[in-house]
Amino acid sequence: MAIQFAADFTWGAATSGPQAEGTFHKKHENIFDYHYHTRPQDFYHNVGPDVASNFYNDYEQDLKLLKQAGVQALRISIQWTRLIDDLEAATVDPAGADYYRRVFDAMHALGITPYVNLHHFDLPITLQQRYGGWQSKHVVDLYVKFARRCFELYGDQMTHWFTFNEPKVIVDGQYLYQFHYPNLVDGKAAVQVAYNLNLASAKAVAAFREVNQHPDATIGTIINLTPVYPATQSDGDREAARFAELWANDLYLEPAIHGRFPEALVERLRQDHVLWTSTPEELAVIAANHIDVLGVNYYHPCRVQAPDVAPDSLQPWLPDIYFDEYDMPGRKMNLDKGWEIYPDALYDIAMTIKNRYGNIDWFVAENGIGVADEERFLQDEVVQDDYRIQFMTDHLRFLHQAIEAGANCHGYFVWTGIDCWSWLNAYKNRYGLIRNNLRNQTKSLKKSGYWFRQVAATGYVPDADSCPVRVEKSTQ
Repeated sequence: MAIQFAADFTWGAATSGPQAEGTFHKKHENIFDYHYHTRPQDFYHNVGPDVASNFYNDYEQDLKLLKQAGVQALRISIQWTRLIDDLEAATVDPAGADYYRRVFDAMHALGITPYVNLHHFDLPITLQQRYGGWQSKHVVDLYVKFARRCFELYGDQMTHWFTFNEPKVIVDGQYLYQFHYPNLVDGKAAVQVAYNLNLASAKAVAAFREVNQHPDATIGTIINLTPVYPATQSDGDREAARFAELWANDLYLEPAIHGRFPEALVERLRQDHVLWTSTPEELAVIAANHIDVLGVNYYHPCRVQAPDVAPDSLQPWLPDIYFDEYDMPGRKMNLDKGWEIYPDALYDIAMTIKNRYGNIDWFVAENGIGVADEERFLQDEVVQDDYRIQFMTDHLRFLHQAIEAGANCHGYFVWTGIDCWSWLNAYKNRYGLIRNNLRNQTKSLKKSGYWFRQVAATGYVPDADSCPVRVEKSTQ
């Protein structure tokens, strides 16, 4: 069934500095730069972030292509490692500051609204090696200095600021499941890092309130939400889902929106002797500095069942001692990524925000599908990615239902605008509305790019299988 979004609904795309810019002329390495240069074999086909999508050099043409794809707003990040010269003093590198000013000016000239994120997995390696990264509250304060510099430099022309992208992934990748450097497995450290990231976000919000220059500017954070569903309605499965929801979602939503941590989670962590170290002054900062707007990244649900092994068995503390993952029979999958496709969850997310989190202003900050070997779908120089159109259509249908039910959602941002480098997976899976030919960095709209342009222009989303898409030859 076709659906119609409001005229003021925002249609955007999301990217990040580390995944698009390349490392050209950066003052510092981040943790992924360092990981790649020390162990390139860990990355798919040994491809690292050195060039990425060459946005650093191509941004003017890339932005024009994004405009052609109907992108009205672009979620982009400022790299700490590019903007700042001295990490302790937070002095500004003039070349980095000028680069971002030029990018933002080009976006404004094209009528593309910047949504500016301040941290996208790009911790300076020096701070990881010297202080233990996000385990250190000194690093928290250095990040806040960096955030303040961003507000001071660009606050005159920015109205959409975000403190972090996916803090949970920092916790999971660096301290639990070994897919971000330094690849540790340390549950107690993971708990402290989760707290420190919430504290850093609140302190950055406080800095924004002090120096904000624009009367219409807002600040938020971006959280990847994975709604948790029990395998059955048994008491054990429901209890496993309750803890998983607290750990995966409420640990970040509660402090950002309500200024507190979930009591049930705090009590469990205290009983397990892994609760974070905090001070009354820090908790007061968190309590006083709520976000204005929430970005929600959604890709897949989380299904769990009661753990096969009792949590109080002799084992190191990790959050998943309280639940086992569950694979629902008959589920629809993106097999290239290994994620279940379940668009219904976007409605459930919206209702949770509406009913438990004050119906805060929010938007879909990332949603998309990564497919391997997309060249197999290339016809007449255009990738015929009908699967991506179907994926977006299905998710937009449930989002529209939620808005009709009162959800306060103002936009939908696809991940991503242009095929980008994706951490350890490099370019294994492609996500873009725009194809990037890595052999020559030539970029062109996919079928989904033309579809997105039509949808963004009208707000009208037709049935995917009856959607006439006008495809033109368009290359950079």
